[in-house]
Amino acid sequence: MKNFLKENWFKLLAILFLLGALGDWPYGYYQLLRWVITFIGVYAAYITYNNKQNNWAWIFGIIAVLFNPIIPFYLSKGTWKLFDLVAATLFLVSTFKTKLHAESK
Repeated sequence: MKNFLKENWFKLLAILFLLGALGDWPYGYYQLLRWVITFIGVYAAYITYNNKQNNWAWIFGIIAVLFNPIIPFYLSKGTWKLFDLVAATLFLVSTFKTKLHAESK
Protein backbone atom coordinates (compact mmCIF):
# COMPACT_ATOMS: atom_id res chain seq x y z
CA MET A 1 0.00 0.00 0.00
CA LYS A 2 2.86 2.37 0.82
CA ASN A 3 4.37 1.86 -2.64
CA PHE A 4 0.97 2.37 -4.26
CA LEU A 5 0.52 5.74 -2.55
CA LYS A 6 4.11 6.74 -3.21
CA GLU A 7 3.76 6.03 -6.94
CA ASN A 8 0.24 7.37 -7.44
CA TRP A 9 -0.08 10.33 -5.06
CA PHE A 10 -0.30 12.83 -7.91
CA LYS A 11 -3.14 10.93 -9.60
CA LEU A 12 -4.99 10.65 -6.29
CA LEU A 13 -4.56 14.41 -5.80
CA ALA A 14 -6.02 14.98 -9.27
CA ILE A 15 -9.00 12.75 -8.43
CA LEU A 16 -9.65 14.70 -5.21
CA PHE A 17 -9.48 18.05 -7.00
CA LEU A 18 -11.73 16.86 -9.83
CA LEU A 19 -14.34 15.39 -7.51
CA GLY A 20 -14.14 18.52 -5.37
CA ALA A 21 -15.00 20.57 -8.44
CA LEU A 22 -18.47 19.01 -8.41
CA GLY A 23 -19.25 21.19 -5.40
CA ASP A 24 -19.95 24.89 -5.33
CA TRP A 25 -16.68 26.78 -4.81
CA PRO A 26 -15.40 30.30 -5.41
CA TYR A 27 -13.94 30.90 -8.86
CA GLY A 28 -10.39 30.71 -7.44
CA TYR A 29 -10.83 26.97 -6.79
CA TYR A 30 -11.54 26.32 -10.44
CA GLN A 31 -8.53 28.40 -11.50
CA LEU A 32 -6.33 26.34 -9.16
CA LEU A 33 -7.98 23.18 -10.49
CA ARG A 34 -6.92 24.08 -14.03
CA TRP A 35 -3.27 24.53 -12.99
CA VAL A 36 -3.17 21.36 -10.89
CA ILE A 37 -4.85 19.13 -13.49
CA THR A 38 -2.76 20.53 -16.34
CA PHE A 39 0.46 19.95 -14.42
CA ILE A 40 -0.54 16.42 -13.38
CA GLY A 41 -1.81 15.63 -16.88
CA VAL A 42 1.49 16.68 -18.45
CA TYR A 43 3.49 14.76 -15.85
CA ALA A 44 1.38 11.60 -16.27
CA ALA A 45 1.64 11.90 -20.07
CA TYR A 46 5.43 12.16 -19.79
CA ILE A 47 5.67 9.13 -17.48
CA THR A 48 3.37 6.95 -19.57
CA TYR A 49 5.06 8.00 -22.82
CA ASN A 50 8.46 7.02 -21.40
CA ASN A 51 6.98 3.66 -20.41
CA LYS A 52 5.70 3.15 -23.96
CA GLN A 53 2.07 3.41 -22.91
CA ASN A 54 1.17 5.73 -25.76
CA ASN A 55 -2.62 5.45 -25.44
CA TRP A 56 -2.46 6.67 -21.85
CA ALA A 57 0.02 9.38 -22.84
CA TRP A 58 -2.51 10.68 -25.37
CA ILE A 59 -5.33 10.55 -22.82
CA PHE A 60 -3.33 12.52 -20.26
CA GLY A 61 -2.18 14.97 -22.94
CA ILE A 62 -5.79 15.64 -23.94
CA ILE A 63 -6.75 16.17 -20.29
CA ALA A 64 -3.86 18.64 -19.91
CA VAL A 65 -4.96 20.60 -23.00
CA LEU A 66 -8.61 20.60 -21.97
CA PHE A 67 -7.87 21.96 -18.49
CA ASN A 68 -5.00 24.30 -19.45
CA PRO A 69 -5.24 27.72 -17.81
CA ILE A 70 -3.24 29.59 -20.49
CA ILE A 71 -5.72 29.22 -23.36
CA PRO A 72 -8.84 28.09 -21.49
CA PHE A 73 -11.93 26.51 -22.97
CA TYR A 74 -15.10 28.25 -21.85
CA LEU A 75 -17.85 25.68 -21.38
CA SER A 76 -21.04 25.49 -19.36
CA LYS A 77 -20.88 24.39 -15.73
CA GLY A 78 -22.77 21.19 -16.59
CA THR A 79 -20.27 20.30 -19.32
CA TRP A 80 -17.36 20.93 -16.96
CA LYS A 81 -18.92 18.67 -14.32
CA LEU A 82 -19.13 15.90 -16.92
CA PHE A 83 -15.48 16.44 -17.91
CA ASP A 84 -14.47 16.51 -14.24
CA LEU A 85 -16.13 13.13 -13.68
CA VAL A 86 -14.64 11.60 -16.84
CA ALA A 87 -11.15 12.89 -16.03
CA ALA A 88 -11.40 11.66 -12.41
CA THR A 89 -12.48 8.24 -13.68
CA LEU A 90 -9.59 8.10 -16.14
CA PHE A 91 -7.08 9.03 -13.44
CA LEU A 92 -8.59 6.37 -11.16
CA VAL A 93 -8.49 3.64 -13.81
CA SER A 94 -4.94 4.63 -14.76
CA THR A 95 -3.71 4.06 -11.20
CA PHE A 96 -4.33 0.34 -11.79
CA LYS A 97 -3.58 0.12 -15.53
CA THR A 98 -0.33 2.07 -15.91
CA LYS A 99 3.15 1.49 -14.62
CA LEU A 100 5.15 4.42 -13.37
CA HIS A 101 8.65 3.02 -13.52
CA ALA A 102 10.44 0.98 -16.11
CA GLU A 103 10.69 -2.61 -15.09
CA SER A 104 14.10 -3.83 -13.96
CA LYS A 105 15.89 -6.39 -16.08
